[in-house]
Amino acid sequence: MEQVPGTSFGLVHLEVRPVVSGLAVTSLIAGVISALVSLAVGCLGLAGADGGWGGWAAGAFTLLGVAFGAGAVGLGLLGLRQVRQTAPPPAVRFTGRGLALAGISSGGAGLAVTLFGFALALLLAAA
Repeated sequence: MEQVPGTSFGLVHLEVRPVVSGLAVTSLIAGVISALVSLAVGCLGLAGADGGWGGWAAGAFTLLGVAFGAGAVGLGLLGLRQVRQTAPPPAVRFTGRGLALAGISSGGAGLAVTLFGFALALLLAAA
């Protein structure tokens, strides 16, 4: 306990436990979904190449994969920013740096694989 200068009163600083960043958790979830959708894009593009519907099906799932991948990267960057902020003792501190980094990397990888799978589906449909 620390005494307030000039008085007989004291100050008590309560310790607030760190909280896991919701942005970081959401980033990881969106990144995993993006990676799973990227597999669907590749599989549908390959399966429908002979029937002529592979490009359309892969294109529909590409929109979903790009949305989740870009969202994962954006939320991961915001989560990292939230975790890096320092605050005075009574304020809430956030943890989850690893979750945010995993969300950024899985979202970026899912985004890249989605775009590659869509390009491959278009090439197979044109051939």
